[in-house]
Amino acid sequence: MKLNNAPDSLPPARSTYRHGDLRRALLDAGIELARDGGPGAVVLREATRRAGVVPNAAYRHFGSRQELLLAVREAALAAAATAMEKELAVLPCDQPPADFARAQVRAVGTAYLRFAQAEPGLFRTAFVISDEGSGELGPGKAGAGGLDPFQLLGKAIDRLVDAGVLDPARRPNAEYLAWSAVHGLALLIIDGPLREMPAEAAHSLGQQLIDMVERGL
Repeated sequence: MKLNNAPDSLPPARSTYRHGDLRRALLDAGIELARDGGPGAVVLREATRRAGVVPNAAYRHFGSRQELLLAVREAALAAAATAMEKELAVLPCDQPPADFARAQVRAVGTAYLRFAQAEPGLFRTAFVISDEGSGELGPGKAGAGGLDPFQLLGKAIDRLVDAGVLDPARRPNAEYLAWSAVHGLALLIIDGPLREMPAEAAHSLGQQLIDMVERGL
């Protein structure tokens, strides 16, 4: 189920193929399948049915389910990146450099957790490794600024170094540590024992975790 505050970076899927762009129609259908049922629901035959074409028509654009899944993964990552960019865009810029750097790390982590809760199907799909392998993702995984979610996190941590908040000696691999912590909480909230936690409590817990991550870097 999509929440009211779900990111709006993904276009609504068409119910049938009409406008001459079959690849886009199939991708839209794949996105909606992922949104409703996660990566396991992204099936090429069902995408063609939703697009209103015969299954063989899809193979001109997606030669296998894996190819469609990779395209949907890119779209899901781009949506997460866009959510982060929106959170970063509203930060006041007239803060001291150290405070601004900390606020950027917080914005990235907050948007990541919000995206996971608002779009759990897309969140699961963004990071899935299928039975066919991980595959190579292209530039479609980035937001408007050209960076994907992991790159946005890395850039925020670089700003901690630039602002004198983080010792350069502690910078290597810091994004992996931060990502592991926030991603773990996201999974606990959407798929684990914290699924029944009220939204306000989950948000508060997320802010505590982000504080802990920043202090621990």
